[in-house]
Amino acid sequence: MSASAIILEGPGDLSLRILSLAPTQNSDVVVDIAWSGISSGTERLLWEGRMPDFPGMGYPLVPGYESVGRIVDAGPEARGRIGEWVFVPGANCYEGARGLFGGASSRVVVPSARVIPVPESLGARGVLCALAATAQHAIAGHAAPDLIVGHGVLGRLLARVTIASGAPAPTVWETNPVRHDGAQGYVVTDAEHDERRDYRAIYDASGAEGLVDSLIMRLARGGELVLAGFYSKPVSFAFPPAFMREARLRIASEFLPADMAAVSAMLDSGALDLGGLVTDIRPVGEFDTAYPQAFTDPACLKMVLDWSAL
Repeated sequence: MSASAIILEGPGDLSLRILSLAPTQNSDVVVDIAWSGISSGTERLLWEGRMPDFPGMGYPLVPGYESVGRIVDAGPEARGRIGEWVFVPGANCYEGARGLFGGASSRVVVPSARVIPVPESLGARGVLCALAATAQHAIAGHAAPDLIVGHGVLGRLLARVTIASGAPAPTVWETNPVRHDGAQGYVVTDAEHDERRDYRAIYDASGAEGLVDSLIMRLARGGELVLAGFYSKPVSFAFPPAFMREARLRIASEFLPADMAAVSAMLDSGALDLGGLVTDIRPVGEFDTAYPQAFTDPACLKMVLDWSAL
């Protein structure tokens, strides 16, 4: 069995070629991918060659952890799932390339336990389930943000999940005026026009360098700074301001199945809306221009590749 896959041969070097797939094991499913998203955070680091040491890191690699499609075959222990429409958070099933993160392919073989049913009616928006669950994971069990830094897709989903959970609408900072539009029930501004210095929970979704000190200065005493982005360089901060505020620092990592279940429930109830976040859809044959646009165009919130032509 084989598939057409996006390959990062090395930094800045993309191709689309056919790879052989690993044999299907007893509990595996085979998924034909319909849509895959391009991450402007982690995948950009791979593209630029700036990804820190990470399990499975190395070139050539298949990127992508935001894919949706249909289960078309399965091993004997998972055949009851054939026909399901599912979200695929990546795969590692290729011969001749690493699966980091492995979802940008026309077909994948993946353990059944890793794929999650999602409504087919979401269409291309289904690729956003990973970021929505990431936002849910950052917030669940903790104080909801009253300030979010960054109005990209993750920042917008953090704000939407906050409101969907019943918490007060947060303030969102964004430095690029192109990204000020699209707020749903919250205010988008920037640090220069915000004088507050008593935020109890600040969530940084920007991944930008050198922000920690300035954000700590905006915390109330005992407040928490949550790093929800992905950071390619060491994160540091001056101790005295954090000490004076008795600040707390938390890092939000990957989502868990419970987070995806919570997102599914919010989508089913209508409390959470994924509209307006997929801004660009390209046929996979245009991969060579789609990836650079996703990484450099601030008006492109989420680029999605359409695999239907293959």
